[in-house]
Amino acid sequence: MNAIVESPPRPETQRSFLSEQGVLAKMAWRAGTELSPRILWKMAHLYAWKGAWAIRAYKKRLKRNELYPPFLFIALTNTCNLRCHGCWVEKEGQAHFIDDTDLDRLIVEGKKQKSHYYTLLGGEPFLFKGIWDVFERHSDCYFQVITNGMLFTEENVERLKRAGNVTPLISLDGFQDQNDLRRGEGVWDAAMEGMARLKKAKIFFGNATTATALNMHEVMSDEYVRHFIDQGAMYLWYYVYRPMSPEPHTEYCVSEDQLVGMRRRLLELRRKHPILLIDTYWTADGEAFCPAATGLGYHVGPRGSIEICPALSFAAENVKESENLYDTFNNSQFLRGFQQFVKQRTNGCVILEHPQELHDYIRDAGAKDYSGRDSAFTELNGLSPRHSHHLPGREIAEDFWFYRLLKKNVFFGMGAIS
Repeated sequence: MNAIVESPPRPETQRSFLSEQGVLAKMAWRAGTELSPRILWKMAHLYAWKGAWAIRAYKKRLKRNELYPPFLFIALTNTCNLRCHGCWVEKEGQAHFIDDTDLDRLIVEGKKQKSHYYTLLGGEPFLFKGIWDVFERHSDCYFQVITNGMLFTEENVERLKRAGNVTPLISLDGFQDQNDLRRGEGVWDAAMEGMARLKKAKIFFGNATTATALNMHEVMSDEYVRHFIDQGAMYLWYYVYRPMSPEPHTEYCVSEDQLVGMRRRLLELRRKHPILLIDTYWTADGEAFCPAATGLGYHVGPRGSIEICPALSFAAENVKESENLYDTFNNSQFLRGFQQFVKQRTNGCVILEHPQELHDYIRDAGAKDYSGRDSAFTELNGLSPRHSHHLPGREIAEDFWFYRLLKKNVFFGMGAIS
């Protein structure tokens, strides 16, 4: 009888490669079987393909020292049906909705610069009644809508399916107990019902999770990722908590060690689960970056204010006062000055690391407060400096070729700084 000879163990790199291919194969299988072919095509064409061209055009502008973002965050309204802990959007005062003309101008003029991808947010963007007309009028664009997931009725899900050019990004911050602690009782159950309808309709959707000191162990677990795969989510987008609100809830703030652990766990989870795991904090080489400091994306408030990012409701320019939006962005001393302000201090988030200096910069630039509350400047100036995702000496590079490729070419435009 011949002796059984065991094969020598595969090198670690070979085992990793085979694992990566298995994850990608499962991800492709999920996309092919769980998504509508029409929706899958629109996502690939309008988001991935046109997104890559937007980055290419952006890089050309950079070489000419021209400033215009390939992506825009547009807040449709400040109204919301929830009152989440630490939310920076003022919802108790006057309700604001972006003017239809201003919204169309932003999209139409963006198309001229090859920008066809827009993130719509609020408040709760689905409380903006004209949102369905936007999807139809700009069927050549792709829209990500950041939502609390409470309004996915059967009628609205059918509207999303007909549009095809929309990916809902549903905000949930942990399993039921942790999520409802921050977002309110019953939010988890309502969001699960909405996601079940989205899955049944074969719509491309994802979940946004804000990692906090209280939920970090939970939201970076295998169980958490598997749960959303089972619910039909195709991507999970991670954020880090920023204490910008009248009640900052600093107990949610994340420590440096937790950030390093989050980065390490992201790399581990990406090799194990057939779902796209997105962060907008680190480059392919694991270095921190700020989208606004690189000119990749800015935020437009519901009153037309052109702001640095969603968490900073201060602006020196307004869409309503602009004759040419390209010139307004390109000639903005406020936005260009912010780029230099950040580069002189950190690769990470100046809100967390240098709040007092940021307060002084915004004040000295003559920016107007569009937060809707009188305390926004005071809130910023009163923050204690904290760690951000800038981790000098502790950087961890992407070790999965697929994510390195995405971050260098498509992934939220990260390729623009690789």
